[in-house]
Amino acid sequence: MRALLVSTYELGRQPFGLASPAAWLRARGWDVSCADLAKDPLRDDLAIEADVVGFHLQMHTATRLAAPVIARVRALNRSGRICAYGLYAPLNEVWLRSIGVDAVFGGEFEQDLADWAGGGRPSPVAAGPAIPRLAFLVPDRSGLPPLERYATLTMPDGSTRAAGATEASRGCRHLCRHCPVVPVYQGQFRVVPPEIVLADVANQVAAGAGHITFGDPDFLNGPTHACRIIDGLHAAHPEVTYDVTIKIEHLLRHRNLLPRLAATGCLFVTSAVESVDDAVLARLDKGHTRADFILAVSLCREAGVTLVPTFVAFHPWLTLDGYCDLLDTLAVLDVVDYVAPIQLAIRLLVPDGSRLLELPELTARLGLFDPVTLAYPWRHPDPRVDALQVEVSRLIGTHVSADRRALFALLHTLAYQRAGRPGSPPEPAGHARPVATLNEPWYCCAEPQEMRQI
Repeated sequence: MRALLVSTYELGRQPFGLASPAAWLRARGWDVSCADLAKDPLRDDLAIEADVVGFHLQMHTATRLAAPVIARVRALNRSGRICAYGLYAPLNEVWLRSIGVDAVFGGEFEQDLADWAGGGRPSPVAAGPAIPRLAFLVPDRSGLPPLERYATLTMPDGSTRAAGATEASRGCRHLCRHCPVVPVYQGQFRVVPPEIVLADVANQVAAGAGHITFGDPDFLNGPTHACRIIDGLHAAHPEVTYDVTIKIEHLLRHRNLLPRLAATGCLFVTSAVESVDDAVLARLDKGHTRADFILAVSLCREAGVTLVPTFVAFHPWLTLDGYCDLLDTLAVLDVVDYVAPIQLAIRLLVPDGSRLLELPELTARLGLFDPVTLAYPWRHPDPRVDALQVEVSRLIGTHVSADRRALFALLHTLAYQRAGRPGSPPEPAGHARPVATLNEPWYCCAEPQEMRQI
């Protein structure tokens, strides 16, 4: 029995979404091949010989990139069975089945995928109350490209480290309106046992990793569990650093844990701030305010952990003055060095199944669902905002290797010109310190705006 697991794009990381199901299938006697198409082209012989082919679709971009590959695999192998799994699989189930996918698995997919591969009938897509609790296995990363071919961490002194990635939990307790996790998990999250997580980390450290990215939607959904993980990691590998993703709301609620993060090797915390406009944050149901974001920057700075904010910079409620305010806020907070430039060009994505579709004020502006972009297109009521987004994207795309502050100054000048405002960027407060950065392709690529992940 031969299985082929395919990833098209996983943020420049060695795909956890291949390693985890590979462990389940191999435990049941399958001969598993893994193909990371972000690194190597798909070999025809693997597709032809596979009894089962699985596509990991954890992101919007990955899903779009998978479409022609699914068609190619189906043309090469008429008798093989094809499945899709990951967050964006259930969101696009009808479309996926229309292009040749036989089964779709959503949250906590491993057991259902393995059962189906063995001849079992696919159960309904796991969502809401049906999210299972799995007896996790240690991911099997054999057969994947080596870590040195993936994202690299650059330290402030210019030295580099190979970066691994794992997951300590999946799903999320929160219901942020624009988040792709929400339609699948609906407020639930599942922890991976610490011994499984730490074994996966140990395997990656043995393979050369000096840094670990925890890909959890929110690392502090379960703070006690999170502390077990970081304490165990630091005890076993005191030289290894890590980064996590945490909501602003949780950074404030669990502020007492920030020094612990710093002491155990956390270099930075990514947080989906999305906007500095309280009205927009309320529409997105983010659970924090502009003032909360400002406080979180201060708390992280005091604790010695860098806060790396991400944004949905362009959305239907943005004004030209509002975009200028976003840039000014980042300058005043002295976090320009911590913001990947692409974050200042991100355009709100509205996929099928999104809670954004609950907003009548937004749905009135949407076009018909586009099966090419796998999203509902929208246009801003002020054409100048859409034009600015295109200009910002082009400017960032042509200055990929530019110094962040220099590029920010260009963006600020452009935004002020389009808004008809005089002025230059506010002077930073002088709090910033050199920060480690990951060279993930998502932060560097110049994709068309409709292919960017929120």
